[in-house]
Amino acid sequence: MTEKYVMITGANSGIGRAAALKFASEGYHVIMACRNMKISVPVQNEIIASTKNSHVDLLELDISSFDSIRRFCKIFKSSYSRLDIVINNAAYLNHGEKEYKLSADQIELSFATNAFGPFLLTHLLADLLAKSPDPRVLNACTTNVKNFFDPKRKIEFDNLRGELKDVRPYSKYKMYGDSKMALLILTFKMAEQYKHLGIKINAIQINRVKLSKETINKMRSFWKVLAWVQNLTNPLPVYMADNYFHICTSDEFKNSTGQFINHHKNIITPSITEKGVAQVKNIFGFSTYPRYALDPQNMEQIWTLCKSLTNEKIDANRVQALL
Repeated sequence: MTEKYVMITGANSGIGRAAALKFASEGYHVIMACRNMKISVPVQNEIIASTKNSHVDLLELDISSFDSIRRFCKIFKSSYSRLDIVINNAAYLNHGEKEYKLSADQIELSFATNAFGPFLLTHLLADLLAKSPDPRVLNACTTNVKNFFDPKRKIEFDNLRGELKDVRPYSKYKMYGDSKMALLILTFKMAEQYKHLGIKINAIQINRVKLSKETINKMRSFWKVLAWVQNLTNPLPVYMADNYFHICTSDEFKNSTGQFINHHKNIITPSITEKGVAQVKNIFGFSTYPRYALDPQNMEQIWTLCKSLTNEKIDANRVQALL
């Protein structure tokens, strides 16, 4: 196999770590993009020792920080001439968090990490992706976007910079779900934006996987008990990592872009109706996603925010001209 390069954010734990191990075992040149170097170096060494693949690199990246993303991309481009796969896996959900937190760029931390960061990272690496014969980007979304089957559920666009943090109750789970819906909307928009460069951009709906003891201990009593019970049947992260690998490498998804794919590796379609029995099937099934994700106003609002907050002029034609 001609050497192929895959970059995975949050590759030092959970599904990201399992994915790094999977790609390395298959002979890929893996770039682990991680925030905490102290815990990442041992993971890098373990993956190299386990797979006998010395091409497992580690670069520092705080995906919630625009400055960190730009430094990362500058270093990345000085080290690599091509990139085949980007997996935006890193996410922020602190189960013990009770207060509104802002990133270094004064953006709500869930949104900075889960939506705006992946947007900027993918945009800045688009020129290297375009040099690949089969460039693919996979965004890690979640079943939490099902909350938007509720017609009252809206992204809090008016509170993404903490404008109402002193008067509006904070819910870490709502912000997490909102940010993941934003990432799904961005997946559709970016797929359209970079299609003529041959870059395929899809999202995966992550179902439950086994949680670590540290994560469960942050939860409140009821949810902590429920998490331990669910862990008895939840699959290991390697299950979802195998899905990452299949979506990013198989011929099945070679020409797929702007798609939402479930944990059974099936493409999910927008709901036809969100009322009555059909709504129950929407909520408990894995074959549809809320039509909220396709609303042109929502798409334009999140896209405009991405451009204004990152101060980037998004022009895929300019990227093509640089190749």
